[in-house]
Amino acid sequence: MTKEVQITFDCADPALLAGFWAEVLGYEVQGPPPPYESWDEALDAWNIPPELRNSRSAVVDPKGGGPRIFFQQVPEGKTVKNRVHLDVRSAPGLEGDERMAALEREADRLVAHGGTRLRRQDPEPPADAGHIVMADPEGNEFCLD
Repeated sequence: MTKEVQITFDCADPALLAGFWAEVLGYEVQGPPPPYESWDEALDAWNIPPELRNSRSAVVDPKGGGPRIFFQQVPEGKTVKNRVHLDVRSAPGLEGDERMAALEREADRLVAHGGTRLRRQDPEPPADAGHIVMADPEGNEFCLD
């Protein structure tokens, strides 16, 4: 039996990371459940105090195909390199210089949204097509592949 998958990030600022990853993936920040028209309305109805209103957030694929990504606030910061990371397929079907140019454009776009470029791995045929290693605003590594 197939299972649904949710990817969870521990973080300091769920709203910041949700906005960044929505931009990276072409997702949208998940809206409140019905009958609420905004998160403020829902959180008011649930008596959530202001200091807890950025304790979690999520982004979802507007087409419904990708996994939900959940961001939960934790007290500790990131201390070591990720053991698991996301590869964001940003240049499917492209090869060589055209592929790397597309990855460079995407890296530049994400830097403008708060990401950090860490390093570029040029293609090493036959196995490696090249990629760019990035970090989100809280330092979580991911690859533009």
